[in-house]
Amino acid sequence: MKIEEVKSTSKTQRIASHSHIKGLGLDDTGIAKPVAAGLVGQEKAREAAGIIVELIKSRKMAGRAVLLAGPPGTGKTALALAVAHELGPKVPFCPMVGSEVYSTEVKKTEVLMENFRRAIGLRIKETKEVYEGEVIELTPHETENPTGGYGKTVSHVIIGLKTAKGTKQLKLDPSIYESLVKEKVESGDVIYIEANSGAVKRQGRCDAFATEFDLEAEEYVPLPKGDVHKKKEVIQDVTLHDLDVANARPHGGQDVLSIMGQLMKPKKTEITDKLRREINKVVNKYIDQGIAELVPGVLFIDEVHMLDIECFTYLHRALESSLSPIVVFATNRGRCLIRGTHDIISPHGMPLDLLDRVMIIRTFPYLKQEMIQILRIRTQTEGIHCDDESLEYLGEIGSQTTLRYAVQLLTPSHLLSRINGHENIQKSDAEEINKLFYDAKSSAKILAAQNDKFLK
Repeated sequence: MKIEEVKSTSKTQRIASHSHIKGLGLDDTGIAKPVAAGLVGQEKAREAAGIIVELIKSRKMAGRAVLLAGPPGTGKTALALAVAHELGPKVPFCPMVGSEVYSTEVKKTEVLMENFRRAIGLRIKETKEVYEGEVIELTPHETENPTGGYGKTVSHVIIGLKTAKGTKQLKLDPSIYESLVKEKVESGDVIYIEANSGAVKRQGRCDAFATEFDLEAEEYVPLPKGDVHKKKEVIQDVTLHDLDVANARPHGGQDVLSIMGQLMKPKKTEITDKLRREINKVVNKYIDQGIAELVPGVLFIDEVHMLDIECFTYLHRALESSLSPIVVFATNRGRCLIRGTHDIISPHGMPLDLLDRVMIIRTFPYLKQEMIQILRIRTQTEGIHCDDESLEYLGEIGSQTTLRYAVQLLTPSHLLSRINGHENIQKSDAEEINKLFYDAKSSAKILAAQNDKFLK
């Protein structure tokens, strides 16, 4: 019998274009390292982005905008994702593309406002009265169905909770039993039940059971300290868009007409300005009382030149709002027509009055050696083995065509090298793949030379 090593059951993440980006790669003084955190070169742009991150963390950047401008394939999206990594998971980061606003279901300005609200977080701190502990007993008590019939109904549930200080037995309402079943609570789980609402939250399995198996998919938590009945500070992170959606959803009855009405409604509904104003009032009240804390996040709008003059005008007003995130634009256009106008040509396809209020970070084309470094990082991320001669050749292709094209040749070259029986990608493999595929410039030359053979 063949015994193999047991592989980890943790989820493997799909490798995307920017999977190798882990941060901005700055030292303690804010100076960019030449190669760090998956980023190569673009030192000035990375240092500028580092200052933006510090401004966001110190809450001095709200309502301002940044523009990442540079030719295609110079790392603008990578920079924006690096900023998101530096800010951490608690700060909302909402990416979108300029063309997303052209929806057939809702207005352009509604899509923009929705994304603005998604990028503003609210950290709510509440002190709740809870019953917390490890479940040592869970017994539902059944009685005859009062409406008749053969089935029995749960009249109440007896639950025993244990902490390091003692144990307590509780008699709970049958509706809480439904919550316990939904949360899949069983003996040995650590849970807490809110005294006011009866909401049940399963925190994990008690670590006393951790030695049962070698491999476990469970998350283990220590046995709670203190009494079973206590006051506990609960921190909840939500976005303003979450609050909008929760309050906009119709709270209809359980009758057939209400259910049919909800089914017949369109998938996407617009949230009114009146509702948003009411939510803003409540949010401001919570902030003043110290219950909640505002966390301005980042709204990243890629291909900003795709927005039209209406959207740009709306962005002006939105940026001046008291509840506004940090907006990061990105574009690869030079001087071009502003969408929605007939004759207004402007830098980056943005109106001059909006350009005047953004801080512009420039990105520049990569040098050949920088491209080779990026290709080397990509091979490590994708688990591909490539010799130095092949990387040199692919770097040469990247400098003649584009970095994106050179990166796209890596995986096909790896597959061909496996077919040819090579452990590493050889230069001959990369050369063969380069002959099979065309980059944009080569394809454009063929189109120009054979223009008469193609349909107009």
